[in-house]
Amino acid sequence: QVQLVESGGGLVQAGGSLRISCRGSGRSFVSFAMGWFRQAPGKEREFVAAITWSSISTYYSDSVKDRFTISRDSAKSAIYLEMNSLKPEDTAVYYCAAGRSTTVLKAGGVDYWGEGTLVNVSS
Repeated sequence: QVQLVESGGGLVQAGGSLRISCRGSGRSFVSFAMGWFRQAPGKEREFVAAITWSSISTYYSDSVKDRFTISRDSAKSAIYLEMNSLKPEDTAVYYCAAGRSTTVLKAGGVDYWGEGTLVNVSS
C-alpha cells in the first residue's frame, strides 16, 4: 500500500512559477514509477509528466514540455513538479500518481492516487 499526499498548490500569475510536491509512504514507494496528472474544471483528467523509479527517464505531455520539470528524491520518498511560464490553461487540480511503469502511467494505468492540490493561474 502506498499513500500519496500533495502540497504546494496555490494562486500564481500568468508567466510565474510554482513547485508542487508529493510525499509518499509505504515500503514499496521507491519501486514505482511516479507521475503527475491534472484535471481542469469540466475536463477529463490528463497526463502531465512521469518519471521512472530510477529517475533516469522523464516524460511530458506536449502541452507542458519545456515548461515543466518532474524530479524525484527517493531518500525523501518525494516527487516534485517545477512549473514555469505558467498559463491560465494550466489551472487545474494536480494529482500525484504511482504506477508500475512510465508506459503504464502515460496510458492512465495508475495504482495509487493522491487527493490533489489546486493550482490556479490568473491572467
